[in-house]
Amino acid sequence: MGQEDRLLAIDVGAGTQDILLYESGQPIENSIKLVLPSPTVIKYNEITAATAAKQDIFISGQLMGGGANSKAIKRHLEAGYNVYALPQPAKTLNDNLEIVTEMGIKVVDSPPKDIDYKEIVFGDIDLDKLNDSLKNFGVELPNKYAIAVQDHGEALDKSDRKFRFEHWQRFIEAGGDIKELSYLEAPDYLTRMQANQSLAPNALLMDTGAAAIRGALCDDNVAKYQEEGVVVINIGNLHTLGIIVKGNRVWGLFEHHTSLMNSKKLEDYVKRLIANDLPNEEVYSDRGHGAYIEPQMPDIDVKMVAVTGPNRNLAIDLDYYFAVPEGDMMLSGCFGLVAAAKEQGLICNFK
Repeated sequence: MGQEDRLLAIDVGAGTQDILLYESGQPIENSIKLVLPSPTVIKYNEITAATAAKQDIFISGQLMGGGANSKAIKRHLEAGYNVYALPQPAKTLNDNLEIVTEMGIKVVDSPPKDIDYKEIVFGDIDLDKLNDSLKNFGVELPNKYAIAVQDHGEALDKSDRKFRFEHWQRFIEAGGDIKELSYLEAPDYLTRMQANQSLAPNALLMDTGAAAIRGALCDDNVAKYQEEGVVVINIGNLHTLGIIVKGNRVWGLFEHHTSLMNSKKLEDYVKRLIANDLPNEEVYSDRGHGAYIEPQMPDIDVKMVAVTGPNRNLAIDLDYYFAVPEGDMMLSGCFGLVAAAKEQGLICNFK
């Protein structure tokens, strides 16, 4: 089978990285699928092991997603051990390197000399390791990639929550075309996406929430209502994103931290999203990212509220549909990446 028929989709989350090797011409059920620990969890374990071994660490590689790895770094410093980091991976902690330095991290331009240290290589993806693993099963990686990460954007002088939501607002104000949620070249301010393109040249890029929602729309039971209007919600390990879409246009959305959501709040947000009555200030002041609805949104007769994501059970008591694209909820983001890759012309065949 030619390389043009194959695509590696990687959806990088806070708890897991979900991987699909898509090959057109064979049943999707026969595709190679992996659900592995997320890169931030892997780096957490590596840093924690260095702390236990009483080793200083040197962080090389690229900017990547934070979370567990950042917690491990802070604990390493609290334990009295040094952390050295190159500028790019240091931005995992904060876009502003002055703040990183104030945390106690030594930002350096080259590996430290004359000291013993454990090197920790940062990055959201590791194609070499994945390739080595699959080679044991006679599988070669394709040369086309689609990668989803959550990128708050490089916010040097404002809240990263506000900065990220300004990105969403611009998307809706520009027409909200769902096909514009993927990039062959990421904007300059989406530095995490750019870091991934340096690791996987020419990769298609998406936000994890957008990829999951795009994947949920691949479920036939959701897709049949898309032209009339649906609400789709991704309840991830860290963030909850809900959109209202009619045809290919996203008319409004909200984004919050999953740990601060419950079923009652979710149901309320969905009702008010549909009614064009969910103020940004309310969501932001509740420590969420925000909400934005196109002021001229028409009345949409929403036929379905569909839910995906690893924490979808938050909605178990609500009358919502649990989306299962191709029968596999955990790969919703990967299917969204494949659908976007078809729209961008990277592959020829997908539903």
